[in-house]
Amino acid sequence: MPFTRLVPHSVVAALFAALVSLPVAACGQVPVLGRTPADSAPPAVPREMRAAWIASVGNIDWPSQPGLTTAQQQAELIAILDKLVQLNMNAAVLQVRPAADALYQSSLEPWSEYLTGEMGRAPDPYYDPLTFAVAEAHRRGLELHVWINPYRARYSTARPASATHVSRTHPELVRRYGPYLWMDPGDPAVRALTKDVVLDLVRRYDIDAVHMDDYFYPYPETQRGREIDFPDESTYRRYQVGGGTLARNDWRRENVNLLVKELDDSIHAVKPWVRFGISPFGIWRPGYPASVRGLDQYDKLYADARKWLNEGWVDYFTPQLYWSADRPEQSYPVLLEWWVQQNLKGRHLWPGNYTGKVGFTNAARWRTSEIIDQIRRTRAQPGATGNVHFNMKVFLDDPDSLDERLVSEAYTGPALVPASPWLGRGAPIAPRIAVRNDSTSGFWVLDIAPGGTPATGATMPAPPPDSSGARALWLWVVQLRTPDGWTTRIIPATERLHVLTPRTGATPLDVRVMAVDRVGNVGSAARVVPTF
Repeated sequence: MPFTRLVPHSVVAALFAALVSLPVAACGQVPVLGRTPADSAPPAVPREMRAAWIASVGNIDWPSQPGLTTAQQQAELIAILDKLVQLNMNAAVLQVRPAADALYQSSLEPWSEYLTGEMGRAPDPYYDPLTFAVAEAHRRGLELHVWINPYRARYSTARPASATHVSRTHPELVRRYGPYLWMDPGDPAVRALTKDVVLDLVRRYDIDAVHMDDYFYPYPETQRGREIDFPDESTYRRYQVGGGTLARNDWRRENVNLLVKELDDSIHAVKPWVRFGISPFGIWRPGYPASVRGLDQYDKLYADARKWLNEGWVDYFTPQLYWSADRPEQSYPVLLEWWVQQNLKGRHLWPGNYTGKVGFTNAARWRTSEIIDQIRRTRAQPGATGNVHFNMKVFLDDPDSLDERLVSEAYTGPALVPASPWLGRGAPIAPRIAVRNDSTSGFWVLDIAPGGTPATGATMPAPPPDSSGARALWLWVVQLRTPDGWTTRIIPATERLHVLTPRTGATPLDVRVMAVDRVGNVGSAARVVPTF
C-alpha cells in the first residue's frame, strides 16, 4: 500500500536545518516508502486501528525494570513510540494504573513501584511520565490511550504499600483473594474511587482514550483443588439490608455494569472526544457461538461484556481473541464474527491479538505468519476495523522477522484510525496551503495553516478559536504527486512547515492536504499545483 509516515516534526525540523547548511548535491532524496501510479486522483487513505498494549505491571514492557533513571525511562519510551511509527501503527495503549497506583502525578493514588522500585516515590529528577508520553506520542502522530485496571489493588505484596495506598487508607474496601489484593466491586466507594481516577486523567491530560482490560472480578483462584469464592459476603449483606433483591451473581454483574455505564457517560460529559474502550476476555460464554468452549466470563468474572457492546456503552471493543484460527473450540475467525454480530450500535470492533506468542520459546510459540493471517482475517470480516497487539516487547525483540514481515506484508504504510461519528460530526475546514522551493537548500517545502488563515511562510497562525474539542485539528494527510506517482504521508497537525522533496529529487506536480479532527473526521482537500 503506497503510504509513508514521516519522522516526527522535531526530527524533520532538525534535519531541515542541517540540510540547509549543505550543498544541494549533498542533500540526497527524501525517502519514499511506497508509491502508486501517477494517476490524476490520489489514492484513498486506509482506515484501520493498529495499536499495541504497553504493560507496566511487573515491568512487562515499560519501564523494563523498576528504578531506572528518568533519562533511561524516557529513552525506553521514545524507543517504543519510534518502533510503533516504524511499524506503521497509529496508537499506543499505555498502562498507567496497574494496581491502585499511578505512573503519573496523582493526588488520588501513590506513585507506582514499577517506576522507581518504591511505591509512593516520585521519579528523580522529577518528571510526569504521562505528560511526557502524551507529548511524545502526539508529536509522532500517535494516539495515546491510558490503560487502567479498575479493581486490582496489589499485584505483588513483596514490597510494602505506601501510606497513601488504598490498602492502608481504606482497608475496608480491599479483599485478599489468592495471592493478590482486590478492591471490592460491590462497594459504591470503590466505584466512586475508580471514577474519580478516570476523570482526573481525562481532565488533566490530553489523552485520546481510556482503556480497561479483562480484569473485573478476579479470575478464579483455587485452594486444595477447589475454587474459592470472592470474599464479598459483608458487602452483599449490606446491599440486601438496603433493600437489594438481586441474586448474588446478578448483583456482581450489575456492579460492573454500573461502573462501565458511569465511566462511558462521565468521560464524554467532560471531554466528548475522548473515547472509552474495553478489552474483555475473548469468550462471552461457552456455546456462544455453538462450537466455543472455555472460561465463562459472564459467570466467573461477572463481566457481561456482550451487554456493554449491545448497549453501546463503549466507543471501541477489543475482545482478547488469543487463539489461532485452527482451534475449533476457540477459533479466531469464528469468535470475531460472533462479536461483530453483537455490535448492535455500530461501535468500533478491534480484536486483540496475542502477538507476544511469536516470542515464546516453548511449544506454544506462534510463527509470524499466524499474526499476519489474523490481521488479514480481521480485514476480511465486515464490521471489524483493526487490531490491538499484546504486547509491545515482542516488537522490540523482533523474533521470527516479525517487524520486517509486518511492514512488508500487513502494515505496508500508515493508516488513519477509523472515525467515531457518534462523538462528533462535521468535516474540518480545508487548510490553506502553499508550496515553495527553498533557494538555499533546494527543498520543496509545504506551508500549512488551518482553514481560514493564510499560509504565507514557516511561522503559521494558531488554529481558529472554535477549533476545540472534537473539532480540534489532529492530523494532516499530505498527498504528493511526482512523475513517479502518488505518495501519502500522515503528519501531526502541529506541523506548519513540511519538507516535500529536495530540488534534486522528483518535482512536485500536485499537492493535496486534508485535515483530520480528534474523532477522525476528514475534511475536503486543499490543492496546489506548483508552477515553475
